[in-house]
Amino acid sequence: MLSRGEAKLAAQFYECLFIFDSNRYARDPGGVSESVKDQIVGLGGEILVSRLWAEQRLAYPIDGHQKGTYWLTYFKLESVKLPEMNRAFQLSEPIVRFQVLRVDPRLVDALVAHAQGKQLESATVAIPIGANVEVDVDDSEEEEE
Repeated sequence: MLSRGEAKLAAQFYECLFIFDSNRYARDPGGVSESVKDQIVGLGGEILVSRLWAEQRLAYPIDGHQKGTYWLTYFKLESVKLPEMNRAFQLSEPIVRFQVLRVDPRLVDALVAHAQGKQLESATVAIPIGANVEVDVDDSEEEEE
């Protein structure tokens, strides 16, 4: 049995949506996105997928920025490293805002596949007992009489 000091640290899966300064991203897209990857990997994390999501006008100005570049990243990291990562992102000039969410491990494969533009080969959907479910049946393949 492990003592309190020897507790095994479990890595968790996370999703982070960044809003980058669009001007900085336009000048150096590789450098801005790589800085995020370097921060996570530098803390012992593993990037699962990291990609451009969109560039659009912000709903309201943030520190004088009218538009932002949205960047989506899924990664695995020990939870005790989160405060250090958050602080690094707060100090990073190209990052206007960011939001980190813990992802249920059962959803990771589907989310990563979706972010990569792929579909999982088999998908199972659990429907609670007693739920009202409508099924749309396509009869186009049936023979006409």
